[in-house]
Amino acid sequence: MLDRIAETQRRYDDLSVQLADPNIHADPKRLREISREHSRLSQIVEAAGRLSRAEAELAGAREMLDDAGGDPELTAMAKDEAERLTADVARLEDELKRLLIPRDPLDDRDAVVEVRAGTGGDEAALFAGDLFRMYQRFADRRGWKVEVVSVSEGTAGGYKEAVFVVRGENAYGDLRYESGVHRVQRVPATETQGRIHTSAATVAVLPEAEEVDVQINPNELKIDVYRSSGPGGQSVNTTDSAVRITHLPTGLVVTCQDEKSQHKNKDKAMGVLRSRLLDIRIAEQEAERARDRKAQVGTGDRSAKIRTYNFPQSRVTDHRIGFTTHALQQVIDGSLDELIENLKLASQAERAA
Repeated sequence: MLDRIAETQRRYDDLSVQLADPNIHADPKRLREISREHSRLSQIVEAAGRLSRAEAELAGAREMLDDAGGDPELTAMAKDEAERLTADVARLEDELKRLLIPRDPLDDRDAVVEVRAGTGGDEAALFAGDLFRMYQRFADRRGWKVEVVSVSEGTAGGYKEAVFVVRGENAYGDLRYESGVHRVQRVPATETQGRIHTSAATVAVLPEAEEVDVQINPNELKIDVYRSSGPGGQSVNTTDSAVRITHLPTGLVVTCQDEKSQHKNKDKAMGVLRSRLLDIRIAEQEAERARDRKAQVGTGDRSAKIRTYNFPQSRVTDHRIGFTTHALQQVIDGSLDELIENLKLASQAERAA
């Protein structure tokens, strides 16, 4: 571990020098990459510093215990201090070990999130709408920005599908654990006899792809433009601003009509298409690795039921890690921090093993 800490310190110092170079600031993309890595490594450097100080204090407390000379009051005080610092050192060592686990380089990316209604008809669309708002509120809490790409409204409210991009520090790294089937158990507003129904929605979280990640042949694209049919101001139904892109080799279809500009809609749709193609490649690599280990967290298996929201019992259960909270309303209102933190810890333990 000491070698890893020393290596991290050297890299951190090198990045600090680069950030002071005015030439780096002339290249926004390079500056963003360096700043992200510098910020990530600073957590390790700071944790190593805290551990070093705690170890020094523990050594001092043990020395005081040895020098107590049988004085009961001094011995008791030194013993209590040594016990407290021993626990601190163990906790800081665990924290540092987790931070030193190699991170997925994609964690720093922005996230493309796709929420779709599953089984359950109108109630599934309403639940998909609840999930969409849950992620919007979570993003607001984190200070992230949400850009809507496309929405398809349900007949009784909610959404059949909502696609949006979440931009912010570590957006994909935190939201990636949301991929999978989300199940809801509640009495629908349309239910006259008070029976509990079970419905579902699927969530897909993809790392936003950059052009260097995925090369797309323009000849393999079919691009259609049409008039927007949803929100969009005065241009709705008056200009062909909406864009539909079909990737012929894979059959992937992406639509975008959120912007009034056809050019902006095309750029957004191309961004989502690149992310879906990158996600296919990642899934293939993950399937290859999964043959050698039985991973439960972070694999992005979209067919797996990952979480149940039980309204009658005000309970949310994440089935991958057996975590349950009875703060259902807070979760629906965007308080996902406790869930995501426990999922991240489980994923780190899995990778460490």
